[in-house]
Amino acid sequence: MTTLDPGTLRNLRTQLDALATELGFASLGVAAPKLEADERHLLAWLEAGWHGDMHYMARHGARRARPAELKPGTVRVISVRMNYWPTAAADPWRTLADPERAYVSRYALARDYHKIMRNALQTLADRIESRIGRFGYRVFVDSGPVLEKALARDAGLGWLGKHTNLIARDAGSWFFLGELYTDLPLPEDETSGSHCGTCEACIPACPTGAIVAPWKLDARRCISYLTIEHAGSIPEEFRPLLGNRIYGCDDCQLVCPWNKFAQAAAHPDLARVRNDLDTATLVELFAWSAEDFELRMRGSAIRRIGYERWLRNIAVALGNGPATPTAIDALRARRGDVSPVVREHVEWALLRLEALATHSAA
Repeated sequence: MTTLDPGTLRNLRTQLDALATELGFASLGVAAPKLEADERHLLAWLEAGWHGDMHYMARHGARRARPAELKPGTVRVISVRMNYWPTAAADPWRTLADPERAYVSRYALARDYHKIMRNALQTLADRIESRIGRFGYRVFVDSGPVLEKALARDAGLGWLGKHTNLIARDAGSWFFLGELYTDLPLPEDETSGSHCGTCEACIPACPTGAIVAPWKLDARRCISYLTIEHAGSIPEEFRPLLGNRIYGCDDCQLVCPWNKFAQAAAHPDLARVRNDLDTATLVELFAWSAEDFELRMRGSAIRRIGYERWLRNIAVALGNGPATPTAIDALRARRGDVSPVVREHVEWALLRLEALATHSAA
């Protein structure tokens, strides 16, 4: 553990808020890792099998709740949040209401946040080092087994809403989280209290019923899981419920009353919508070649799912839309796709649209 006198640590903690603001973070907090209750919750969640195909969750197990096992010497976690609400993007409700358009989760409309936040956190660590000398730390931005929401809660950045996302009184929930594990025994911040009250708007808003109870999420039913994390075939029972959502889902956040306080993305790379993903039609996106996907999604979080899942998701969305000649032709053109997963979802979508077309013609 880095040894500094209490006065120096208090002074450094005061400086951290200004440094965070300079680097584009909306807020910063410090917590000692005391995650015993969260560890029990995590293990129960894994035991229930609610993590689905996310085998890495089970592989790391309790390590997520024990920062010192991930970065030896850790005694504090510096948590930060960065706003990403894209004010320039098309209205999300209008997109969801238009079955011919593609809905992409708001966080993925702009440039991939991982590198942006990682660079900012690394700069924060460098500036700390310039003030106090070398110290032990490790940067995380969705890059390791970290209970980021629990740590941010303990650092006073917000509370866990009933949809299991972190909510801040002054910013809602449209923000990213990042962490700096450190051996600096900095003063701890006060944990934020919960302010959901009796509100449960997020629970019935979930299209697939993934929020099975307050603070309990069955990821296997979650559209974000099904369209991003889940490989292979999407269970047929969920396909009609996806609607036109081709990458992630925001419904539980869109109905949250606290998001009337959402703050616009401050970083220019998080404020700008790329590839017109807020207004693109499903047919347009379905026509992309593998080369188009790689080129257009370079620097995007969406690239991680790969071309196969991209086409799979769009095929389902087309099958949930109107039986227009354009949609049917687009699907028929993919019948011979090299991927059996894509072919399966194309056939499912065609059966639905051709049945609709036949019914309409009768």
